[in-house]
Amino acid sequence: MKFTIDKHEKYVLVKLEENKLNSLVSPKLKSELILTNTEGQRNIILDMTEVKYADSSGLSSLLVGHRLCKNAEGVFILTGINDAVSRLITISQLDNVITIVPSVEEAIDLIFMEEIEKELKKESN
Repeated sequence: MKFTIDKHEKYVLVKLEENKLNSLVSPKLKSELILTNTEGQRNIILDMTEVKYADSSGLSSLLVGHRLCKNAEGVFILTGINDAVSRLITISQLDNVITIVPSVEEAIDLIFMEEIEKELKKESN
């Protein structure tokens, strides 16, 4: 599996450099997401710009990422999804569960807004 990881203070950007998110790639992606989460990162952005196809195994790895981040009180955001993958996500109703935004910049903005919200809630308690 080809990918790049760009670590920042508040989030990690994982750019998947594969055109298929299938049963061959999915286990490696799950492992990488688990590793990233166990290193203390609770906010993960998965850039899927190069992904043209996904199957149920691929969707399963996305759910793993979502669960890990949610359990760590963070967010898992998908970005750069093409029409075919978007239709599959919609059919499986994962669009109601996983946060999806059009661009990496919007994902970063969303994470910073979430972090500010958490800080404000802590201060008010």
